[in-house]
Amino acid sequence: MGFSDHPVLIFDGACGTNLQQMTIPDEAWAGCDGCNEVLNLHGPEFIIRLHQSMLDAGAMVLETDTFGASSVVLAEYGLQDRVKEINRRAVELARTAIAGKTGKYVAGSVGPGTKLPSLGHISVADLARSTREQVEALLEAGVDCLMIETCQDLLQTKTAMISVFEVLASAKLELPVLVSVTIEQQGTMLVGSDIAAVIATLEPFDLFSLGLNCATGPQDMASHVRSLSHHWPKRISVIPNQGLPEVVNGETAYPLSPVDFAGQMYNFVTKLGVSIVGGCCGTSPAHIKALCEKLVGAVPGKREVSR
Repeated sequence: MGFSDHPVLIFDGACGTNLQQMTIPDEAWAGCDGCNEVLNLHGPEFIIRLHQSMLDAGAMVLETDTFGASSVVLAEYGLQDRVKEINRRAVELARTAIAGKTGKYVAGSVGPGTKLPSLGHISVADLARSTREQVEALLEAGVDCLMIETCQDLLQTKTAMISVFEVLASAKLELPVLVSVTIEQQGTMLVGSDIAAVIATLEPFDLFSLGLNCATGPQDMASHVRSLSHHWPKRISVIPNQGLPEVVNGETAYPLSPVDFAGQMYNFVTKLGVSIVGGCCGTSPAHIKALCEKLVGAVPGKREVSR
């Protein structure tokens, strides 16, 4: 059974917040504290440990530690010339983790970067160039799919889509492309677009799936997931935080227990036809384990899509 054949695909949990729980020595950061992607080069054992913990929990798809591995983000750490090296190494580490295991896949993670074109932080041309460079490296390293995630700006998202499909066409490759947008608690993307605008803008692209991740927990995503269920014709992904972030004793905390997280996700699958699930910020291997156990035998609910 290939990647596209599974009725429900279960992605892994959080990268950053789980790495924060590890005791990682200073030398592994190589003077780039906060740059998780540099660990692919100088602390690979921690990335493999993270991947293995998610596989042990039952995850089917591992996302590469490349969320911020574009030249735009890496330039903040003086690493802009190491884009290909970091992305290729990240894919190698994920491949090492799933070696010998069947039904496991590697998704190339592409984040939104730290500069949004709609806010004038970066030109469309520069963003496209940076995206193409990262995607080319991920494809050369042999990912099974691309996850363009945490999209906060429709112009950024559309630019990424055009860039991704140009690279795929140039390489004569067909690969599943998944897009995941972030809807803030107020009900829109960071720059103000609602889910209807997202659907209308992205429908012309040959996407494998469209969905939501980050910003909030599953409860605050419910109305947007319903909109996708009724108006998006292809697969839907839902990869929430471990609830809405809270500040407890001066630190960020996430409230949902593994059982509560899994229960809400189960409803998305069985009632709204969601077929790609996983966890974003805060979600631990325990959350993914509970999710996998809850979804044993679950089938995505039937959807009636109006366009």
